[in-house]
Amino acid sequence: MAVAGLGYVGLSNAALLAQHNAVRAVDLDAERVDLVNARQSPIVDPELEAFLKDEDLSLSATTDAVEALSGADFIVVATPTNYDPDTNTFDTSSVESVIAQAMQIAPDATIVIKSTIPVGFIESLRAQMGTQQVIFSPEFLREGRALYDNLYPSRIVVGEDSPRARAFADLLVQGARKKDVPQLFTGPSEAEAIKLFSNTYLAIRVAYFNELDSYAMKFGLDSRQIIDGVGLDPRIGSHYNNPSFGYGGYCLPKDSKQLLANYADVPQNMIQAVVSANRTRKDFIADQIIARAPKVVGAYRLVMKEGSDNFRQSSIQGIMKRIKAKGIEVIVYEPVCEDDTFFGSRVLRDLEAFKAEAEVIITNRLSPDLDDVMDKVFTRDLFSEN
Repeated sequence: MAVAGLGYVGLSNAALLAQHNAVRAVDLDAERVDLVNARQSPIVDPELEAFLKDEDLSLSATTDAVEALSGADFIVVATPTNYDPDTNTFDTSSVESVIAQAMQIAPDATIVIKSTIPVGFIESLRAQMGTQQVIFSPEFLREGRALYDNLYPSRIVVGEDSPRARAFADLLVQGARKKDVPQLFTGPSEAEAIKLFSNTYLAIRVAYFNELDSYAMKFGLDSRQIIDGVGLDPRIGSHYNNPSFGYGGYCLPKDSKQLLANYADVPQNMIQAVVSANRTRKDFIADQIIARAPKVVGAYRLVMKEGSDNFRQSSIQGIMKRIKAKGIEVIVYEPVCEDDTFFGSRVLRDLEAFKAEAEVIITNRLSPDLDDVMDKVFTRDLFSEN
């Protein structure tokens, strides 16, 4: 087996499959390759770090695509597909490039896309490239818990009902520790839609509780009491309900925007609303901070959430941008940032110096690091969870 891409999706799948299969992984980043071969995780994920170190895995990594893909029966593609606002769709160029390579190097392999793609991509790509060897299997992994979510999956979805699709699902089940994992075999476009609609629902839930929180802030109500009462309805539940600066990270912003783009010819209100709601929430939060008239605002951590090392689209960045537009200086405390500035803001690695200089400290999620300066802290974290 082969896996292309050593991000959190690719590496967690490679580790899962390497328990019972020989897996060769390929990535353009030589440093990532070296770390994996040294049984060290290049991403922050506690289960993955322990798994690479302690488990007997048949896993090797290389930067050589021919070495990795030659002779593979299954090739898992897990390269990034960032949302391109200019084209109003995912940039799937890395996926297409790997597939073109794979078709040359291992023409008989089944190519399984794990990257997120727009609805209709598989059918279009099969026609464009003249191949039926490509199928889609969406991932439902949390950053920082990717391996755990592979070991204990909520469901396994493959966008084809065929012997090869069931064989791939069997490989995922073989590596999982959860028993009786629900499996669903669908059409390719239906599998693509499952992924986008799942993440957009989560974005809607985040936006809903954020707008509840905005209402409570505006009228001086206790947001937590309201959320606790709402969540006691079993149809709603007390989960995924912690207010924030907006939904962020790698998946929810881009997937909801892509789904909205797929709705171009379909009447809708809610999908547009959830995309707009995220901007509105950030505007509201920024206005609350600006109203305090600070000269220096400190942003505590750029990462999307606790247990992640991902800065991409983290919600605090939208707040920083709005505050800086009003001429307020923003400084950053982020120990995993290697640069001395982040989009023009100074990066401090001395926590005490950061706390002393910042007049207001904004943080999407609370940390014990800030216990001694809570009078400076602005957050909407009510439940101390992601």
